[in-house]
Amino acid sequence: MTLFAYHAQIALTYPRLVTALMVIEDLQDLQDYEAAVVGLEDQARHLLDDRTEAELPAIRAWRSAFAAMGVRPTQYRCAAEALLRRLRKDGALPRMTPLVDLCNALSAAHAVPVAAFDLDRIMGDLTVGPAAGSETYLSFGGQTEQPAAGEIVFVDAAGTVHARRWTHRQSATSAVSPATRRALIVIEGLHETAETDVAAALDALARIMSHHGTSVRRRLLRGGAGAFDMGAAA
Repeated sequence: MTLFAYHAQIALTYPRLVTALMVIEDLQDLQDYEAAVVGLEDQARHLLDDRTEAELPAIRAWRSAFAAMGVRPTQYRCAAEALLRRLRKDGALPRMTPLVDLCNALSAAHAVPVAAFDLDRIMGDLTVGPAAGSETYLSFGGQTEQPAAGEIVFVDAAGTVHARRWTHRQSATSAVSPATRRALIVIEGLHETAETDVAAALDALARIMSHHGTSVRRRLLRGGAGAFDMGAAA
């Protein structure tokens, strides 16, 4: 059994936190989600019809959390804000790999961070909490970094950081690629209607996976309490 869980400090500090978790099994590298991606992009555009991404309650909540962590929210944006900003400026989201494209579009459509990890690149339990200062992180540029003590990170049992500044940026170590066969999806919200919005994003993703005949396991966590069994490595 390998678990996803939050450090006790997260539960104490963020009682409104709602987290949706999903394990996707038997991914196929040629799976085509483009029709779903286009529909989700349209949904995201409607969010920005009469306001900017910074005005959305879900984004404001993450900005407040980043500020409380000592992180400048206009320098380090949560992933959902960064995607919505790019959509507003460029008119479309970038395309990378099918599952990443789908999760990015889902994130923008629901204005909540959606992280996708290659589950077979995570060693043991995955915990979200303050770094000790000894962990290592591999950037997408190939640099090895060491998050400062206290920074909120996703870290596994081997001391490898899979995301920095909570929902700001993932690691190259567990990035989803065409070779990924099992993925962990993490959807998080801190705003007043987070339970409704996070659950809606999870349901939307489950419907898309079901349409493509892909098996999943999922669960909601509230207030940083409880744990989710990610399953044994393949």
